[in-house]
Amino acid sequence: MQHQDLSREKLLKAELENLRDEGCQNTELLIEIEKALQMGANPSMDESLWHRIGAVNAHLLESKKEPSRLDRIRGQRRSFFNFTFKEKKGFDWYDQVYGAWLARCAGCTLGKPVEGWSRERIAAYLKAAGAYPLHSYIPAMDPFPAGLELWKNYNGTTLGNIQRMVRDDDTDYTVIGLKTLETYGRDFQPGDIGKIWLANLPYGSIFTAETIAYRNMVNEMDPPYTASYRNPYREYIGAQIRGDMWGYVNPGNPERAAEMAFRDACISHTKNGIYGEMWAAACIAAAFVLDDPLEIILTGLNYIPAESRLTQAILKTMQWVAESPSWEGVRDNIEREYAGMSSIHVINNTCLIVLGLLLGQGELGETLCITLMGGMDTDCTCATAGSMMGAMHGARALPAEWTMPLNDELQSSISENEICRISYLARRTCRMMSM
Repeated sequence: MQHQDLSREKLLKAELENLRDEGCQNTELLIEIEKALQMGANPSMDESLWHRIGAVNAHLLESKKEPSRLDRIRGQRRSFFNFTFKEKKGFDWYDQVYGAWLARCAGCTLGKPVEGWSRERIAAYLKAAGAYPLHSYIPAMDPFPAGLELWKNYNGTTLGNIQRMVRDDDTDYTVIGLKTLETYGRDFQPGDIGKIWLANLPYGSIFTAETIAYRNMVNEMDPPYTASYRNPYREYIGAQIRGDMWGYVNPGNPERAAEMAFRDACISHTKNGIYGEMWAAACIAAAFVLDDPLEIILTGLNYIPAESRLTQAILKTMQWVAESPSWEGVRDNIEREYAGMSSIHVINNTCLIVLGLLLGQGELGETLCITLMGGMDTDCTCATAGSMMGAMHGARALPAEWTMPLNDELQSSISENEICRISYLARRTCRMMSM
């Protein structure tokens, strides 16, 4: 994920955007924010404005359709799929957990060179490289066409140049989740997540909502207030990328996975930001015992509010896939429906995950490549889609072209986990399961 600018202008612009996304009806406040942006900084006026924003957000948090408390979230659910634990022959939890780790790393690696790019820019690059439509890791060009330079880390994330899963915040959080379980157990609390963050995450390595929550915790605020206090990124994708571990350690138990995800998400996100992590964790848990991506997606919906904007976005995407013969047509619909929404918001990016899962038809490479070609927060979306496919298939069944370049190695910024064998992380993960 990109975006670390926490200037006054960036924060107010993001707050204005998010209030509109949430359906804020306080026109006077919206106009006041716009005027504040035009006038420039005025410390006393800005303080008063943030106070008013906080009051409105507190009211929005009480939304019946989109609550941010677990008991109320559960009260707004309904069943989209009759999920039951389906025992497969020859269960090998380690192989499936290892597969989930590997495929997450493959997806994250795939998405890193073009993170944050529009689908048009991605298409232009891939066509120039002779790799459109994409079917493998992104090739590097020398020289790059003007305006199509890959992110500076491309040497470790492009076809033929991959030697490991290079350090990324998406996989740092998966390692953090494992470390949380090893330190505090399966009954960890939101405050425990905060302690792990402060002890292990360099401030400069985190982004958007996590940065705000981190700063709030340093200022001695407690969760869940850390998620809502002056946090315009509260519905961005940051919590969703932290949900995988809770699915890994609850194979076949999406209810428990979603509940753990809530405890993690609520320190930095509210409403749909929370639901994004709960949905992803539940989907991954279900993927261990289901073979149909559609059933996996619907199972995840069982554990978030039925009338939420995220649920409705997922259902719309499913409908568009049913109606359209091509991923491009579905992507057009997503772009029209969520025009103006941040490219790192959880709602539009989840639509791309769903698109990749459904049109990838259960095949890892196609799922990852379709997800990536949709653009936006590509390392995040491809990593999440990868986890689901890896959990579904297991490591032994994953295509070598996606897993072999990783050399079973992951780099992270987490102390005592700077360079890890992915297989070792999978074994440690299995020890945290409760069967």
